[in-house]
Amino acid sequence: MRDAIERIVLVFPGYGYRRVTKALQREGWAITHKRVLRVMREEALLCQLERRFVRTTDSAHALRTYPNLLADLAPAGPGQAWVADITSIRLPTTFAYLACVLDAWSRRCVGWELSQAIDTTLTLAALDQALAKRRPAPGLIHHSDRGVQ
Repeated sequence: MRDAIERIVLVFPGYGYRRVTKALQREGWAITHKRVLRVMREEALLCQLERRFVRTTDSAHALRTYPNLLADLAPAGPGQAWVADITSIRLPTTFAYLACVLDAWSRRCVGWELSQAIDTTLTLAALDQALAKRRPAPGLIHHSDRGVQ
């Protein structure tokens, strides 16, 4: 059985114990995933794929940066601090970008915008929506990363 597992792992180095178990079962082995996992651990055959870190924030810009006002603050109620970020969404033919503004206390989305372009217009549209819906009191802290958007 160990040789069969090693043969599968050598042919398919990205296979983990679940896929190896299914491959063995297709070959006629009566085996459970727990046993395959134990054997793969003992023989150091577990999948070791390297994950690449993709940096999405450009902090090396010439624009003004601001201090982190939320470092020592834990919001005690809604409307004290908003946090904002952008994420990409893979669609079948392209990417879209979602800018979201969350209330730091309740973690509720107070404003968002979806666009095909990752630019200042996207982030400002999400912030404008949040301001129009919530009308925050003076003293609100708006926190985001230091990307150029």
